[in-house]
Amino acid sequence: MAARIKHSNLARLCGRPAFARQTNILGGVRAFSGTRVSSHATETTPTHAFSNGQNLGSISLKKNGIHLENKLRITPFADLEVKERPASESLRWDGDRLYFENADGEDRTYVSNLWLRDQCPCHECVHPETRQRQLDTFSIDPSIKPTKLNIQTKEKQTIQIEWQDGHQSEYPLKMLRKGRPTHTSVQRRGLVEQVMFDKTIADKPPIVDYKSIMEADGVAEWTRQINVYGLSFVKDCPIDPEATEKLLEKIGPIRETHYGGFYDFTSNMASKDTAYTSLALEAHTDTTYFTEPAGLQMFHMLSHTDGSGGESLLVDGFAAARQLYAQDKEAYRILSTVGIWAHASGNEDVSIQPHVCVPVLSHDPVLGHLVQVRWNNSDRAAIEAPSDMIDKWYDAARKFNAILNDPQNQYWTQLEPGMPLIFDNWRVLHGRGVFTGKRRMAGGYINRDDFISKYKLTNSSRDEVLEATVTG
Repeated sequence: MAARIKHSNLARLCGRPAFARQTNILGGVRAFSGTRVSSHATETTPTHAFSNGQNLGSISLKKNGIHLENKLRITPFADLEVKERPASESLRWDGDRLYFENADGEDRTYVSNLWLRDQCPCHECVHPETRQRQLDTFSIDPSIKPTKLNIQTKEKQTIQIEWQDGHQSEYPLKMLRKGRPTHTSVQRRGLVEQVMFDKTIADKPPIVDYKSIMEADGVAEWTRQINVYGLSFVKDCPIDPEATEKLLEKIGPIRETHYGGFYDFTSNMASKDTAYTSLALEAHTDTTYFTEPAGLQMFHMLSHTDGSGGESLLVDGFAAARQLYAQDKEAYRILSTVGIWAHASGNEDVSIQPHVCVPVLSHDPVLGHLVQVRWNNSDRAAIEAPSDMIDKWYDAARKFNAILNDPQNQYWTQLEPGMPLIFDNWRVLHGRGVFTGKRRMAGGYINRDDFISKYKLTNSSRDEVLEATVTG
């Protein structure tokens, strides 16, 4: 049934959108896009999940997270529980704006008219093929209002709006039911319930069959395993660099660096990096010297002749971060706020470092959960902190290093020809034991965004992905 609503009427619905909340504390209305936020006038919106170590300020340690001075709650845990607004809340229109009201009528949350007009999904406002915005956002009158609303509550479950500028929009009602975090927040980030691992993963490591990836729909399971466990092996891969390269490209384009793109190397010091030696390597993440480190890394040992050793080491950095958080929240905070520089300067023609210093632990700047571990003591350069903070950083780093080197947390495995390993370089640290003889290794990097894109598009429908990606 359709109900037409004019200026003098009120509509009642269940739900919640991108909007502003009116409270007695603020004495007014604040607008937020995408989520409902309970706020105090003294709070500020952080622009980064970390400081550069110069102004750490005071903190409050909470059971459910560490609140930094900028009010961002950081934690090694991701909150995946989707919270839609309760059915007891009603959607109403006061003639100027849509708003939600709780059951007792004491709390109102207003929908931003400007936001709602800007989110119109019609083909005039959003290109039907590219899904890119065609609407000139800043040509919209900031004081724009609806003139008519038509609520479809049965078949279509939409709200139709005619605007003052004459434009007509139609929105899914579920778009107005957003809470925090929303399904959109989770889907957009490609978040999953991650399973932490330790040495016991050796009993049953995640494995996908090569043919299922290359000839069927195995990419979905492959990317799911990487996202959930942080790593995956591929069995029965041809022992061939070309086949390995095509396998890696099933996820996305191979990332080019100063070492090249797809690599096929031996321990001949062709590049000035200890990876090109036969020395042991401690647990580390790769490419910390880039502003955005590589997202995924693949290793396929094609051969190992005239020698032995070289077992691979894998450590779940997120699991280690959770252990540090449980043991010493202050140490966790320090590794989440003090910026660290890294560099790649072995080759004569390069000296690479990120354009900003970045902490060991990086967090989502909105939801606050851990998103990246950067840990490479070999490539570490300056600690961007005042002198009275330096020893505190070393103390926190020492505690984290002890967790990484706890034998219980270390998964050792011997790579074999025909069994490539791929892992999340933002989460999983890798290393190796010393070896003798000659090893030939192939592999490469994939950017994080390409990986998450492939994961989402193979584990959800394209419509679901675009709904979470395109809407504001």
